[in-house]
This record gives sequence, C-alpha cells and structure tokens, in this order.
Amino acid sequence: MNYLAYHFIVLPPQPGSEILIALIADFKFDTFETTETGFTAYIKEEDNAEVNLTELIFEYFTYTYSIEKIAPTNWNSEWEKNFEPVVIDNLLCIRAPFHPTNTSVKNEIVIMPKMSFGTGHHQTTRLVCQYLFNLNFTNKRVLDMGCGTGVLAILAEQLGATDILAIDIDEWSVENSIENCITNAANNVLVVKGDIDYLQNQLPFDIILANINKNILKQHLLNYSKKLNINGTLILSGFFTSDCDELKDIAQQNNLEYITQTNHSEWAMLVFEKK
Repeated sequence: MNYLAYHFIVLPPQPGSEILIALIADFKFDTFETTETGFTAYIKEEDNAEVNLTELIFEYFTYTYSIEKIAPTNWNSEWEKNFEPVVIDNLLCIRAPFHPTNTSVKNEIVIMPKMSFGTGHHQTTRLVCQYLFNLNFTNKRVLDMGCGTGVLAILAEQLGATDILAIDIDEWSVENSIENCITNAANNVLVVKGDIDYLQNQLPFDIILANINKNILKQHLLNYSKKLNINGTLILSGFFTSDCDELKDIAQQNNLEYITQTNHSEWAMLVFEKK
C-alpha cells in the first residue's frame, strides 16, 4: 500500500490548520501530523484522484502545499515513536501496549492506533469520552458510528453496555477496531464495515455516538432519529463550535431535543434526546 504525503504550510498555522484538516478529511486523508508551520496529511495513492483543493479558499488564512510520494513504511513503528498516552481527568487513560499501566484513572483502554482516527488525542474524541462517564450504559444498546479505532465502543462496554455495534467505512479502521476490542476484552462489541445503509435492518439503539464531520452528520440525522429509541441519547462531535446552530436546527426538525453542548478550543460536542 503506497501513500502520498501532502505537506501544508498554513498562515497563520492556528486555527487555520484545524479548519483545513476538518475539511480535507472528506477526501479520504486518513491521518494527520501537525508541524510548526502547518501539518502533513497522508492519503492512499489510489484515493488521491478524489482530492480537489481548488475551491478551498479562506478569508482569514492562506495555505500552500507540496506532495511527496512516501516509500513503503512500517507505520506501526512510526506510531510507536510518536504516540503518547491520553489522560482525560482522573477518568480515562488511552495508551498503547508499549506504555506502562496508569493506575491513577478509573478506566484504561489499550490501543494500537495504526492509521485510524480516534486515538483520543483529538479534542472531539476527548469531549465524547469525558461525557460518556455521565451516562448509564447498563443494559443499553449502543451504536458507535464511524468508530475509527473503536475507542468509544470499548469505553461504552467498560461503562456497562452489553450490546454495541461499531461501524466504519474504512477497512483499515474496521481491522484496527477488531484488534483493539480483542486487546481490551471487549466481547460485546460487533465491528462491521459499512455506512449508514447498514442500519436499515438494525433494531433501535438507546445511545448513538457519531464523531464524524458536519456534512456527514447533517445527512445522517434523520437516520439517527429513526434508529434511536424514545428518550434515547444522541451524541455528535467532529465539528466546530460555529457549526452547532445549524446542527441543532436540523436535529430539532427530526424530533431530537437539544440537551447540552461542550467545547474544546474551537471544537464542539452536542447531546440530544429523542422525543
């Protein structure tokens, strides 16, 4: 599998880099590495034809980029060099197998992140993980839509859920999530490759977690509402605080009552309840 590296120089680097990363993720870039002047985005060579950056022009920042073909790389070795444990308050530590056990937190998840999104380093994953400790997962049916590394699904099981479906469109993420579920003895998580259509024949859920991006969430809100039990909880993240009003309006149109919002830097998480 060959990769291309897009080296972006962004002026100013923040918040320009975060905004640009959120937008180009739709083009199947599957991992990002921040730099002092911007970031580098990696994409499989066969997916590069879909990349179109010509219309991405912004008023408050500028960017340039160059493309480098990456020689075959041991990605696991690269992750081991750069992946640091993620600690969320005294609640959760997300670490790799080569990190020592953290005994100062309530829960611990061990993942080998590979190329999947969802290591916990991103603000949106942190926001969702932190909020999950407020919910009662006992005997709840849970959906993790766009599961990435499977972190949210694994945490849902650790918090008491016994029926969890984790879905992702990316084969790499599916394989990684399955491996991480095995590592964490998350035996109640079913990981499948698919998209929103996979839900058609599924029973409703009590809790739906969707940490994706604004455009996908807008398209999926009707489906989430249909597949959420009455009084069920929908947690959305993967977007900016400036996107919240639009998502709240669409959610309200689909019988989803706004409950709360939490922010981290310019990123946001929204919680709704089915009425």
